[in-house]
Amino acid sequence: MSNLVNEFNGYRTKMNEVILAKDNLVIKRLWNLDTNTYAAGALDVTTKELLGLVASMVLRCDDCIKYHLGKAYELKVTTEQMYEVFAVANIVGGTIVIPHTRRAAEYWEELKNNE
Repeated sequence: MSNLVNEFNGYRTKMNEVILAKDNLVIKRLWNLDTNTYAAGALDVTTKELLGLVASMVLRCDDCIKYHLGKAYELKVTTEQMYEVFAVANIVGGTIVIPHTRRAAEYWEELKNNE
């Protein structure tokens, strides 16, 4: 894995452990809801991850974008599919999403370069 991907995943894991170790019930419940939201249901897991990615791009959450890109990569989303997702996010969010698309494309390339 690239340094960019390893740094993100390492920091996320470390800080999640710190936060969850504090045993806050509200945080645990919220994070449980988040996990269960992306489970298979009427919509498949890949569709839900791509919806999460579009929402994250429109909301301009770079950490969220990286997380959903990683999940999409694990789910074997193709680059062609990913760029359609980027297009939807840009249409919905407008030009303010362009810088986040650049960073998303950079992260996607890092994921794909590790194949």
